[in-house]
Amino acid sequence: MNKITALFASIVFFGIGAAPALAAPKDDALALVTKAVAHVKEAGKEKALADFNDSKGSFVKGELYVFAYTLQGVILAHPMNPKLIGKDMTEVKDSDGKLFTKEFIATVNGPGKGWVDYNWTNPTTKKIEAKSSYVAKAGDIFVGCGIYK
Repeated sequence: MNKITALFASIVFFGIGAAPALAAPKDDALALVTKAVAHVKEAGKEKALADFNDSKGSFVKGELYVFAYTLQGVILAHPMNPKLIGKDMTEVKDSDGKLFTKEFIATVNGPGKGWVDYNWTNPTTKKIEAKSSYVAKAGDIFVGCGIYK
């Protein structure tokens, strides 16, 4: 194998290998939100919110977790930061001035579900990073799960 063929093979191999690794967190976030919406329907809102707030429960998977808001933008569940529960997030802006909670609300009231991109401080790195959250309406609330890109 000559150097050019070896280089091309390396690019193809590593490029293909990287794509599924990047897709996995998005797939996991979507799966958690789908599971959460079903849980609200099956168990009822109050039980579901208690389960979402359990930091050791089945709605936390590694760095991923389900959060829940009212349709007016008040946090109902946040297993990693319970101090946020009850806080109205509608006027909170990301580092670029984006009112991301209002976009969450528009998404769940429009198509009912979808991805919202914004910038937020990553608790692991302590740096502002690009984040994307998948949100979906679940009765009179919405649930979501975010990933850092």
